[in-house]
Amino acid sequence: MLSDRIEGKWIDAFCEIFERCAVKPGDTAAILSETQSRALNVHIAELALLRMGAKPFHIIVPTPRNVQIVPVRSTGASEAIQRLAPVVTALRQAGFVVDCTVEGLMHAAETPEILKAGARILVISNEHPEALERMVPDSGLEKRVRAAARMLRGTKRMRVTSTAGTDLDVNMEGASTVGIWGWTDKPGTLAHWPGGLVVSFPKSKSVNGTLVMAAGDINLTFKRYLTSKITMTLTDDYVTGLAGEGADAELMRRYLAAWGDREAYAVSHVGFGMNPAARYEALAMYDRRDTNGTELRAVAGNFLFSTGANEFAGRYTAGHFDLPVMGTTIELDGAAVVRDGVLQDVFG
Repeated sequence: MLSDRIEGKWIDAFCEIFERCAVKPGDTAAILSETQSRALNVHIAELALLRMGAKPFHIIVPTPRNVQIVPVRSTGASEAIQRLAPVVTALRQAGFVVDCTVEGLMHAAETPEILKAGARILVISNEHPEALERMVPDSGLEKRVRAAARMLRGTKRMRVTSTAGTDLDVNMEGASTVGIWGWTDKPGTLAHWPGGLVVSFPKSKSVNGTLVMAAGDINLTFKRYLTSKITMTLTDDYVTGLAGEGADAELMRRYLAAWGDREAYAVSHVGFGMNPAARYEALAMYDRRDTNGTELRAVAGNFLFSTGANEFAGRYTAGHFDLPVMGTTIELDGAAVVRDGVLQDVFG
């Protein structure tokens, strides 16, 4: 376990990311946290903002009771605000919001209202700052992610294949695509740090075929490298078959079934990692309490497949899997952007 001691180099890293978020001296900044937030990150965020001459203030809410039947991890849909109007009002007026909640505001119910008011939100993933320090993004990453997002928005078909047996077809027409490079400097926008990935939310009945996760692929909800193969059959967006022997497949079957919700079996988003600084082996280097796994989502060349809520297809559920799959070939309208797990040099 890493030591929870404030280091000057971590304040430096937070200052770098806040500078990219266009924080200026005299700016007001809200630091949103909950009682179970990583206190180290909350404190470093405050010190960094103060060093920059900004005027931070804290909003701390009690971590709510988990009303689900299973533990909830890595959903990106924090329920910490609990629709409290005074909290939402304060965040709307803040200008810049540093989100240190455990799950993050990416898909939180209150986020659209906060963004509509012009606030910009930086979600600091619930990682130990040692990981954040390594993952401060640069302008080159932004350019590549922007280029990939433009390409995905113009794509009609995504095909994903692998020697392990994956053969997945995704209709991309009408899909909503987001590129995340790790910071946000425009009013009404949200980004998360670490960044370096693109994801698309396909419309209803767009995903069909077979996805094979091999040993070494990752289930980030469980923070676990797979040790055995799992084969998923996808029919009109839904996992209609999940075959495999051993603990990996059984854990997934039990977790999906526990929700008692058909939408937990549906596709949330598809995409790929683009960050060359993100390390595949990082999950093995941290205690589970010290990582949220966002780095693994951004590993260059992964196929990031996720189940759960997809508002663009009219589906809502609290169940969620993020599954980085290695070694695939991803083709966009026939052009390979990832080949055998290697991101191709097509984005500049």
